[in-house]
Amino acid sequence: MTKERELELLKRIASLEQIIKEKIEAVPAIPTYNFSKITIKELRTLCDLERVYDQQIFEHWLNCDLVITNEEIQFLTELLEKEINLIKVYNEEDLKIHFIAPILNKINYKSFQHKIRDFYEETLTYETPQFILTGIVDFVVATGLEYPEKSYFFIQEFKKGLQYSNPEPQLLAELIAASELDDVYSIKGAYIIGGNWSFVILNKLAQHKYQYAVSNNYDSTDLNKLIGIYKSLRFIKHEILGLVQSDV
Repeated sequence: MTKERELELLKRIASLEQIIKEKIEAVPAIPTYNFSKITIKELRTLCDLERVYDQQIFEHWLNCDLVITNEEIQFLTELLEKEINLIKVYNEEDLKIHFIAPILNKINYKSFQHKIRDFYEETLTYETPQFILTGIVDFVVATGLEYPEKSYFFIQEFKKGLQYSNPEPQLLAELIAASELDDVYSIKGAYIIGGNWSFVILNKLAQHKYQYAVSNNYDSTDLNKLIGIYKSLRFIKHEILGLVQSDV
């Protein structure tokens, strides 16, 4: 090969590399939305998301006839007596450790038989050609013992109040991501603002088309409401175990 021919080929290669580089740079980046920052308005630009204002949707769940024991009632009574004065002033980590974690540990979502447990601070990502939903979830009950596989129930977030960020769109984004990743058509969750719990049901009607409902607030500083919260979380455990068995 002559010197001139070699120089010509090198120029062509350099020219092709420049063209490829320009085309790569011209491709727009896929918009990425973090759970912790997303808003309801942003979610509705990504998908068809409709809220249904009907508390009857929660009848089978929040008004279930599940019976809890006297020992469980005593546990909740003593926990509330110890924490009631600080529940609404705790920071996020204090609230989790002192009040929420004891309740979740008492219910105990872990089952080696069914290979399921609760996970904390796990990364969840759902990618499409149009957008990416990603972030850290506070709490999820999922199959898998070493890492989450199929998700069934989320809790988001343990906030002191709305001024710290709104957990409702964060939870909805997580439920949407999980419903698409796991191909499920109904999924439940809850979010916590200070001492108030709200429960959520998201139903998938088609790809990127959903309806959801939000329950009335449950004030955990009221013993009767706290018992209702506990029963609802226990119901979720029994429902998940049934779903896991049916998937086998």
